[in-house]
Amino acid sequence: MPRVYIKTYGCQMNERDSEQVAQDLTARGYTLTSDERQADVILINTCSVRDQAEQKALGKMGMMRNLKRDRPDLILGFLGCMAQSRGAELLERLPDVDLVVGTQKYHRVADYVEDLRAQFTSAAAAAPVVDTAEETGSQSTIRDHLNSGPAPATAYVSIMQGCDMFCTYCIVPYTRGRERSRTISDILSEVRGLVERGTREVTLLGQIVNLYGRHEFPVVNGKSPFVQLLYELEKVDGLERIRFTSPHPAGLKDDLIGAYTELSKLCEHMHLPLQSGNNRILRAMHRSYTRELYLKKVERLRAARPDIALTTDIIVGFPTETDAEFQDTVQLVREVAFDNCFVFRYSERKDTPAAGMQGQLSDEEKEHRNQVLLAEVNRIAHAKNQQLLGRTVQILVEGPSKTTEERYMGRTRQNKIVVFPGGERHRGKLLDVRIQHSSGFTLYGDPAIFD
Repeated sequence: MPRVYIKTYGCQMNERDSEQVAQDLTARGYTLTSDERQADVILINTCSVRDQAEQKALGKMGMMRNLKRDRPDLILGFLGCMAQSRGAELLERLPDVDLVVGTQKYHRVADYVEDLRAQFTSAAAAAPVVDTAEETGSQSTIRDHLNSGPAPATAYVSIMQGCDMFCTYCIVPYTRGRERSRTISDILSEVRGLVERGTREVTLLGQIVNLYGRHEFPVVNGKSPFVQLLYELEKVDGLERIRFTSPHPAGLKDDLIGAYTELSKLCEHMHLPLQSGNNRILRAMHRSYTRELYLKKVERLRAARPDIALTTDIIVGFPTETDAEFQDTVQLVREVAFDNCFVFRYSERKDTPAAGMQGQLSDEEKEHRNQVLLAEVNRIAHAKNQQLLGRTVQILVEGPSKTTEERYMGRTRQNKIVVFPGGERHRGKLLDVRIQHSSGFTLYGDPAIFD
């Protein structure tokens, strides 16, 4: 029985895409392995958002080539965003690679792997496969989940592909294509199937998730297609929680804010990317909102759901950003008091408008600003977690802790990680846990709760 090893870099959408590939291959008799040395097929699903992610993927594949020297029939493949943007160029750099598949062709991977294995078996010289073409309907091909055993307590559900926003720093519209959305009925069918197998929480995925369906479906009774979807998911029996990521501030309208007051399953958490707290930099980024508008959206969200947790993405060191403009971002972070921020140093991406801008900052200055902002983020998060000490929170138990199998972990509705001394009997259950202490961004439950 052939074995496949899949390594994924990047966002939750990449994780979901890898799961689809894994399911397609296991349905054909392949087994998954966590040891690349035991694999017959090695697939690396790549990210292009930052240079560091690309370099990691290239470095990993470079190491895999050593395995192929001893096993010429080993299949090596690149998938995803870097595969889409670089295409055949990857074969020139790494000639041992057999397969390069772009973001609209994940559902073709199993066919290509089978064809390559057949060529190797026949002792023919296997021709490398490069497929980065667009494909109509590809947004509806990421719909299957690994079906060996019960479904996980939480699951990602891809509801759309692509992006039409064209932020000047971002390569995603070029690697993921234009916005394309699945139908509500198709998404509901997927979610119901997951719930029947034991899933209690779904996270809806889209590059700009709150713009779901705007090109395909009408507004109904003042509700956008995305909000219509949320209301339909609220009706799914057995589903306990709904999350989504990531929305765009400019698309955050009254209907979505209102949903937080009406939908009991919609979790009190929103990841709302900011990118910068300075208006000139926001314009240069082509972000289509101001700091004032962003703050107004935050105010209205908190008025609708006072206990909502807010997280965000921020880029430091964008071309021409002055120290004073960076301080605008630091001040906005203090004002909003985010529960967490993912801070990124600006990374020059090939063929994006920002890559050609004058005033590129040094790596040293970007790293300095990164550390300054991270210190502020950590200070705020620590203070927020301290406020939870002694309180009882509800968590959905996902499974063993990543650091030790003797403890289990779950998330609050505000998406905070809680580790507690549990066992397999707790997986998939909603539990009330009293918070005893915190470390970094992790909370720890009081074992007395189980006495």
